[in-house]
Amino acid sequence: MPITKIVPGGQTGADRGGLEAARWCGLPHGGWCPKGRLAEDGAIPATYELQEMPTDDYPSRTEANVVDSDTTAVITKGRPTRGSLLTIQLARKHGKPWIHFSIDKMTRAKMGEELATWLQAEAATTTRTTTTSRPPGDIPASVTSSTCPTRSLWRRTTPAAATAGTPVAGRQG
Repeated sequence: MPITKIVPGGQTGADRGGLEAARWCGLPHGGWCPKGRLAEDGAIPATYELQEMPTDDYPSRTEANVVDSDTTAVITKGRPTRGSLLTIQLARKHGKPWIHFSIDKMTRAKMGEELATWLQAEAATTTRTTTTSRPPGDIPASVTSSTCPTRSLWRRTTPAAATAGTPVAGRQG
């Protein structure tokens, strides 16, 4: 099944990458953001169709987005921490399939391929993207390539030292 909606929280990194991927591919996007559209880099732009939570509490926003998604893709540089770790814990709590990629262990193209394969295997139609704070700028291209493989990848810089790695996938149960 193709992805029909991307549900990020609007933060920097893969959240914004998911939003840009949805816009690039012409897919609906949405999800929850903190009250006041709070983000690490200021206010989340109004061009992103996110609903404000009644609170500025990030964990509540994260849980709402996990609940409203079929699957969750967590993209970090290194091990999941803080919000990305919470996202995995909440996916487990709610029995939602999730996958983790560390961008320092594989190329952008490989991550896009593995994410697309995983999303197809999970028959996901709505997916959430999340990340740790401000990872390198190749995340939007990775998310785009997995959600909209027929569109050209954004031309962004891939780290020269990127090597193939193995994603860690999980599901509660």
